[in-house]
Amino acid sequence: MPKVYIKTYGCQMNERDTEQVSQMFVERGYTMTGRDEDADVVLINTCSVRDQAEQKALGKMGMVRRRRVPLVTGFMGCMAQSRGTELLDKAKVDLVVGTQKYHRVVEYVDEIIRAKETQLMDDERFSIVDIEEEAASQNAIRDHSLKEKQGSAFVSIMQGCNMKCTFCIVPYTRGGERGRPIADIVEEVRRLADRGVKEVTLLGQIVNLYGRHEFPAVDGKSPFVQLLESVHEVPGIQRIRFTSPHPIGYKKDLIEAFTYLPKLAEHVHLPVQSGSDAILKKMHRPYSTAKFIDLVSRIRAARPGIAVTTDVIVGFPGETEEHYQETRAMFEELKFENAFVFRYSKRRGTPAAEMDESLQLSEQVKEQRNQDLLAVVNKHAWTKYEELVGQDVEVLCEGPSKTNETRLMGRTRTNKIVVFDGNPQRHTGEIFNVHISHYENFTLYGDIVTQ
Repeated sequence: MPKVYIKTYGCQMNERDTEQVSQMFVERGYTMTGRDEDADVVLINTCSVRDQAEQKALGKMGMVRRRRVPLVTGFMGCMAQSRGTELLDKAKVDLVVGTQKYHRVVEYVDEIIRAKETQLMDDERFSIVDIEEEAASQNAIRDHSLKEKQGSAFVSIMQGCNMKCTFCIVPYTRGGERGRPIADIVEEVRRLADRGVKEVTLLGQIVNLYGRHEFPAVDGKSPFVQLLESVHEVPGIQRIRFTSPHPIGYKKDLIEAFTYLPKLAEHVHLPVQSGSDAILKKMHRPYSTAKFIDLVSRIRAARPGIAVTTDVIVGFPGETEEHYQETRAMFEELKFENAFVFRYSKRRGTPAAEMDESLQLSEQVKEQRNQDLLAVVNKHAWTKYEELVGQDVEVLCEGPSKTNETRLMGRTRTNKIVVFDGNPQRHTGEIFNVHISHYENFTLYGDIVTQ
């Protein structure tokens, strides 16, 4: 059977989707390979959130085809959804599959291979493009291809987003919100726990609004909190995370969940996007800076020691120096433990891309604000890291460090990376304490605490 290589760009949802597709190839008898040079089928799972991600995907496919032309080439994911048939001519691929058709990828590859084997391409290149909507497609992302001793896994609980933020392409590439039944998700988590997984991360584009249009509240608890409670009861699961939430999804019931569900990890990633009310309004973000600050305060009160991280965009159309200083002041006040700072870039098909050209900022101004805000983030974040030096922290070991394969790495409950010496066979997938000796940038270093 042919060998398959899949390269993934973008978010954790894309990583999870790639895992599902890979598992389906394995079940069909294909062999997965980590080298595109060895592959008969080369697929790229794409992202459209930033132009850079699209260019990387196109560049990667170009390099693959310049080296040699595999039997089948194709794009999956958000860029495939937004560009569709345009990619056939632009990248000369055989297959373009949108975000609601991942479960069709293997059969489409089979079909293309059969077409080539029967020489149907003598007169015209055979290709398949499928970017249509499909009901219940969210239920197809449910199978896992786990590595040996894998301790952590992603679980997709929904697809799509209804928020329509003016800078974001996701509602147009992923479609409207569609949640999976709680029972199906819990059964998936139970199977993972039976295979040794100790930590699950629940995934959704707007994860904490899961099920709001499909499932009822019960005893004042939203479907998402009901799901958290059900997953919390699964034996063997010791940590629960979720990403990426929206501030408006943090109602009273979810904040209270942090007071009585100890398996919920002490970390929330809470995208603010701007600290200016005027810019938030332009972004179509339905909260004020005052409400966001109050929300962070209530979350920290519910679970002392919780780490709060965020996303923010600098240089949004019309952002003045005063608007930026408001964002900077918010970051000084809230002291996030980390932040992804993005320079605004136009995304075709979004309302912000159509805003008056006079509102667009220069790349120089965006870069200046980017670097300045990063300095603020680092100043406060490294204070938190400094506090951990000399302390013992609980770590879930994920395996060899990506920067030094002779050492191991894991994550704390507050989602900080820790690097240490250990035995891969003994420690991978296990939870234990590490004594922190020092830190560099956003990585902690230490030694395993012997029992």
